[in-house]
Amino acid sequence: MTINQITISQALPRVFDGMQGDEAIRASQVWLADITFVKGQRYLVAAESGAGKSSLCSFLYGQRHDYLGQILFNSQPVNTFSRKQWCNIRQRHLALLPQEMRLFPELTALENVQLKNRLTNRYSEHEILQMLDRLEIGWKANEKAGHLSIGQQQRVAIVRTLCQPFDFILLDEPVSHLDARNNQAVAQLVSEVAESQGAGIISTSVGNPLDLPNCSLIHL
Repeated sequence: MTINQITISQALPRVFDGMQGDEAIRASQVWLADITFVKGQRYLVAAESGAGKSSLCSFLYGQRHDYLGQILFNSQPVNTFSRKQWCNIRQRHLALLPQEMRLFPELTALENVQLKNRLTNRYSEHEILQMLDRLEIGWKANEKAGHLSIGQQQRVAIVRTLCQPFDFILLDEPVSHLDARNNQAVAQLVSEVAESQGAGIISTSVGNPLDLPNCSLIHL
């Protein structure tokens, strides 16, 4: 199943239930609204801390279901998908970079990426090292992730996220620990990989957004 569009319809995290009249929630272009993300397009979801951007990514990825309303892939409610369907979706149609990165600190940077890559054998080791080099961390490939700086870990996690086929990539604050130069390098790499697959990009930010051109801005 190719995911051509993701629709969020009148959705709201259950933790916000009873706050429907709150000014911030009424101003949101996502919660209690109808919004569609289209494959091949780029979106920046800007939000204040606590507005639910990480929750949104978890809802879209099927990790959490504690929300009101509906989320649909190609007009099909995601709460109808089986566990087997979700496994296939996460391997081949949706890629996620969580805010907390979830690297294994005892494994090297390269080993962390290879764990993801082995699910679909998307890239060769040489291609993975080239991506790490582009983000200026190729020289850290054989160093344990737990010994890397937060910014270096973030770039390793980004490469890991790219190592699968996808229709949409979900990036939760992907450059929060990066300077402008590294932000641009990440944005260019993510853009190239997404474009090669005709994929959509959904990136969240609380202050330091991914430097994507031609990006639709959405307020959460």
